[in-house]
Amino acid sequence: MNPTKYTLKRTLFAAIAGLVFCTPALADDKYPQAVQNLVERGVTITGQFDAPSDMTGYVGEMQGQPVAFYLTSDRQHVVIGPMLTADGENLTDPKVQELVLGPKNEQAWADLEKASWVRDGDADAPVVVYTFTDPNCPYCHRFRQSAEPWIAASRVQLRHVLVGILKQDSLPKAATILGADDPQQALGYNQSHYGEGGVEVNREIVSKHAAKVQENNRLMSRLGLSATPSTYYRTADGGIRMKQGAPRPEEMEAIMGSPQP
Repeated sequence: MNPTKYTLKRTLFAAIAGLVFCTPALADDKYPQAVQNLVERGVTITGQFDAPSDMTGYVGEMQGQPVAFYLTSDRQHVVIGPMLTADGENLTDPKVQELVLGPKNEQAWADLEKASWVRDGDADAPVVVYTFTDPNCPYCHRFRQSAEPWIAASRVQLRHVLVGILKQDSLPKAATILGADDPQQALGYNQSHYGEGGVEVNREIVSKHAAKVQENNRLMSRLGLSATPSTYYRTADGGIRMKQGAPRPEEMEAIMGSPQP
């Protein structure tokens, strides 16, 4: 999912549809009643802004997904979803990025810096990319293969936040890599021998380092992520974006921060 081109999922519409298209006078709440109805249904509002036609725009989250809606000028109706101009320009996406995803991703980046991760590539590489990696994940394996030209050219250091969620031995493998004498080498071995089962689990190491992997699992859950790889990267303007799942070839340049070497 491209976070700047979000989609209001059916579950969100199902949760809020039919609530607020015609409402009585304002209640004694923080928001007009038409908006308050959404808040009471679980929408967390993170920002509001002036919109065309004397409407007020709101953005926030529900069930971990961004949501946007507009209060009409009479303050009695709400229109849910993105607003487009006559030329087809989406006026909502930039507000979602600025007021919802931007701050959320900035906090995620700070949390990732403090997580237990393994560096893949040159420590002096100028571009840092964080990715949640399960040692058994085929899509993580493919993403690492796609990133090889940038890593080999010392342009990118890929920081693997190791999790164990896919198979029974995912957590033991992740802990074995994290606790190895040379974690970077162990990570590379798992990548190069992925087809043969990857790194061999060391139970002694697992007992000492499993808690780190479990904390990474919890971080992934707190960030609302459900797939590996899930990757955070900085754009040219300094903003932070997130990509769930294996990037498509045409997305790699943006994630890696430069054309393929």
